Amino acid sequence: MVEIFDAIKKSAVRIKKLIEEDDSEYSQNINATGDVQLKLDIKSDLVIEEEFKKISSVKEIISEEKDGKTPIYKNGKYLVGYDPLDGSSLLNVNFSVGSIFGIYKNGYSGKDMVAAVYVVYGPSTQMVTAYEDVGMYKLNDDGNFTFIKSLELNDEGHINATGATHCNWPKSHIKLVEEIYSRGHRLRYSGGMVPDLHQILLKGGGLFSYPSTSDKPIGKLRMIFEVFPFAFMFEKAGGEAIDGKSRLLDLTPSHPHDTTPCYFGSKKEIELVLKYNG
Repeated sequence: MVEIFDAIKKSAVRIKKLIEEDDSEYSQNINATGDVQLKLDIKSDLVIEEEFKKISSVKEIISEEKDGKTPIYKNGKYLVGYDPLDGSSLLNVNFSVGSIFGIYKNGYSGKDMVAAVYVVYGPSTQMVTAYEDVGMYKLNDDGNFTFIKSLELNDEGHINATGATHCNWPKSHIKLVEEIYSRGHRLRYSGGMVPDLHQILLKGGGLFSYPSTSDKPIGKLRMIFEVFPFAFMFEKAGGEAIDGKSRLLDLTPSHPHDTTPCYFGSKKEIELVLKYNG
């Protein structure tokens, strides 16, 4: 696992430099889910693939930017699903963006996940890993990541980050959000999954949600590249992650780009989600 984490660190250093070059123009390419790719999406994907090709314990990788799996080492035991540059459309307004990694064994279901990592590219570059526990690291000027602290969620937080278009929310979600605000939660939503969930983890709790909506009944966020890694992360930090009714890590996708509604939060917030989705 150490060499996989090291490959992610090397990728992060290279992607940080790419972002600083400010190549935030769109390419002519469409990714596997129909989104027009930024040039940085493509470059970041290539960087990560190059670094993982050096790691003999990696059997194959699968990227949010590609449709199929990429074989690496036949005798490797780990599978890696990743989003190379989550929130890249926010780059032109200088918001934080990130990379997300899920490390699996045997398959790409939630139960197969053994570790998760994400990187935040903001005023500083930070990396959070979930393996035996959840730890945060910061990139120093010398190009190395230094451990900062362990992360743990309180039973209840004060942040609400709710995605999707309001007019497409189901009535149950509207009632959930109204109760959350009545409890004094503050709206903190950038539209980037990595910075929004990172803030909840750093601030000790809250709720991030992307519900089933009239235009996206099975959600928008992808299980393998986005949902499972953060579900694993939140559970390791003492929180919970559900699809509205059931545990996210009990799901099994039938296609690499399958999506699901998702809720990540502290225990008290997830109790509210269950109350309104039961």
